[in-house]
Amino acid sequence: MTLSDPVILTASLIAVAFVGLSKGGLGGAFGLLGVPIMALFIPPLQAAALLLPIYLLMDAVSLWSWRGQWDKRILWQMVPAGLVGITIGWLTASIVSDAAVRLLVGLVALGFVVLTFIRARYKTADKARADNPLSARFWGLLSGFTSFVAHAGGPTFQIHVMPMRLTPSLYTGTSVVFFAFMNASKIIPYYALGQFGFYNASALLPMLPVAVIATLTGAFIVKRMEAKIFYPFMYSMVSIVSIKLIYDGMSAL
Repeated sequence: MTLSDPVILTASLIAVAFVGLSKGGLGGAFGLLGVPIMALFIPPLQAAALLLPIYLLMDAVSLWSWRGQWDKRILWQMVPAGLVGITIGWLTASIVSDAAVRLLVGLVALGFVVLTFIRARYKTADKARADNPLSARFWGLLSGFTSFVAHAGGPTFQIHVMPMRLTPSLYTGTSVVFFAFMNASKIIPYYALGQFGFYNASALLPMLPVAVIATLTGAFIVKRMEAKIFYPFMYSMVSIVSIKLIYDGMSAL
């Protein structure tokens, strides 16, 4: 791929900016726009391969932005389970339908949002849910698995953590650390499965500053959000992601 075409270059930079805002903490819906925008001009698989190293850079920037702001208990429970999920995804990659996984995750996440809305009607949704190690490990494993096979780990992580009503900074920092572990652990399996497009390395250079600036911007905005704004915003993002996953899953089946 070459970025000499100004249209492709512009689309790539816009896509990276949206993904960066998402990585900074502004919800997964922005991140969903990355590959589809680039896929308007280049093959989807090539677009996904091109963005993989960018994701890793954004994870590094996010870890720096949210350093020290995470819940260690949640991470100790969810990260090991997530790594098991990554391993299961690697071992079953040839037999699992990513379309079916996307559809299932979308339906479960949308059900989670609807249930939360119903609880809000009865004034129970604002009560923070107590820590549940078994739930943490279950959703952590599922998040790692769905992240590997369908790039859809966000909703399953959110189903467990969002009802705990952490502060916006603590929630975002915990999410950043969890998915940094997940993404880093994919490097060897993805390489073994031929998913990395290292031939695109020269095309990454114009995107690097945009990736860094967008990620820092997302973190800057979230750090100034109050919980009463942050959580309705995040539930809206989960709804959008769920609908997109359901659509993608049904379209590919």
